[in-house]
Amino acid sequence: MTTALSTRQQGARPARHKLSVDIARCEREILAAQKLRYRVFAGELGAKLPTRTPGVDHDIYDPYCEHLVVRNEDSGEIVGTYRILSPENARRIGAYYTESEFDLTRLQHLRPRLVEIGRSCVHPDYRSGATITLLWAGLAKYMSDRGYDYLVGCASIGMADGGHAAASIYRSLGEQMSPLEYRVFPRCPLPLEALDNERPAELPPLIKGYLRAGAWICGDPAWDPDFNTADLPILLPMSRVGERYARHFLGK
Repeated sequence: MTTALSTRQQGARPARHKLSVDIARCEREILAAQKLRYRVFAGELGAKLPTRTPGVDHDIYDPYCEHLVVRNEDSGEIVGTYRILSPENARRIGAYYTESEFDLTRLQHLRPRLVEIGRSCVHPDYRSGATITLLWAGLAKYMSDRGYDYLVGCASIGMADGGHAAASIYRSLGEQMSPLEYRVFPRCPLPLEALDNERPAELPPLIKGYLRAGAWICGDPAWDPDFNTADLPILLPMSRVGERYARHFLGK
């Protein structure tokens, strides 16, 4: 599962648009976000998405989530989205989606303050810094307004090369690893020992952004066969958000 802004969603410089970000206000906007997800994940990236409705990415977690959306204010079109699962709703459904990929036992004590983010994507015509900045600002406001302290999710790396780049990237992140008490464990590990982890690979912009904000990598990558991605577990304590990020996204 792609549970963060996909680093493969880069396109030509888009035209300028009047954009806004907020939690989806109605079922119509949620459906538009789910259609956008399907277009990007299945249509562009070839993910195998089980769905009851053609052209709509929907799973058992969606009814329990809030859907952060970026709107084109001129057309009303939903052009970016992030799915947010609060700790209260994670208790209602019984788990975070991330637990299907990782054993989160060592994060058990954080659950009352732990928000999960995922299923993020941006329309191909709107893949710009402005859209991504709005999504980050919306997340930061959500966390600040509700008083939550931790964000958890996955940063996905494509495996078109069989996973060698993902292994190399992971091996380069030693200094960004979390303290041992926050380590999580993949249920379907990427076979690192069978891969060339010395192959040159550029750190994806999304992962770079997370790390600059203060996030930790919490363990070995998992392989998601449905999306054919290597997923790195990310934990961002809001207390670690750097001053520049806090000033930009939180107005502090």
